[in-house]
Amino acid sequence: MTVGEDQAVALPVFADVDTGVDDAMALVYLLASPDADLVGIASTGGNVAVDQVCRNNLGLLELCRTGSIPVSRGADQPLSAAMRTAEDTHGPAGLGYAELPVHTRELTDYDSAEAWVRAAHALPGELVGLVTGPLTNLALAVRDEPNLPSLLRRLVIMGGSFDYRGNTTPVAEWNISVDPEAAAEVFDAWGRAADAKTIQPHQLPIVCGLNLTENVALTPAILSRLAGASETATTAMSVLDSRGTRSTADNTLIRALEDAMRFYFEFHFDQGEGFLAHLHDPLAAAVALDPGLVQTRATTVDVEITGTLTRGMTIADWSRRWDREPNAHVGVGVDPAEFFDRFIERVAPFARRLKADI
Repeated sequence: MTVGEDQAVALPVFADVDTGVDDAMALVYLLASPDADLVGIASTGGNVAVDQVCRNNLGLLELCRTGSIPVSRGADQPLSAAMRTAEDTHGPAGLGYAELPVHTRELTDYDSAEAWVRAAHALPGELVGLVTGPLTNLALAVRDEPNLPSLLRRLVIMGGSFDYRGNTTPVAEWNISVDPEAAAEVFDAWGRAADAKTIQPHQLPIVCGLNLTENVALTPAILSRLAGASETATTAMSVLDSRGTRSTADNTLIRALEDAMRFYFEFHFDQGEGFLAHLHDPLAAAVALDPGLVQTRATTVDVEITGTLTRGMTIADWSRRWDREPNAHVGVGVDPAEFFDRFIERVAPFARRLKADI
């Protein structure tokens, strides 16, 4: 099944992120997309602690010279587990070697759970929700507003791994493994809404798991394509470069992206995956704007929260053995070349405009 629809106007998008290198790339994709109106950003701890996520989100908006987009601070701990972060993957501040500009932007005076509810009530039936970090904020929002599933136009989640290995444990993906209880609550909430017929099939979450996102591998060659399309003078990145070599790009956005991605490349290389990086979160952002970018299957998804070896594992009931209504569309196919074409077509002109405005 392919979930898709034509878009004529900009879609309001609310993004819940744990920024992170690939979350930053996802936010840049949304800011660069004429069919997206980023109406709010929720910060959650995950890749780095929540206060650093907040700093990254505010600094990234300054780098991209956006208007006043509300950024809220989310929960600093999972619902019941101890907090874990991933500085080894994303760098001490979450954005690899990138440095963000000084600014005077401030957070909202309300938290991220309330931000979800406010945005959904302000744009009932229109708002597109995107989660590229742990699902803690969204779970808390649904506790506060049980009707949230029916208020969203759609929800896209980067999380899980379906008939595929994990990247945190042998079976668990990072975002889900940080807060399995929150993920279980979210899938249960949408499942109950499906059972009650208060949502339509297109309102079920579209879940972009590792089985989908690890097909989307960014390489130095693709980064060079982005720089070239951005009319940016820079030095091509190589696995032979000294660790931490800084970008020479004469465009501030491209320089930040290259500095962030170099750390990410180095991490993947050290993991034996090659000098590349999987763009999990940017793919989910692209799907939020155009679900037709991926192929999906409707199924019932649940999360293991008690297993000694399997905690955080996402299970899809492809055979309907649970006899429950589908609560998700799980991504099963993507064309990476099409995604990268879209990424460059959007981000390159955006980077050129930012440079021209200096």
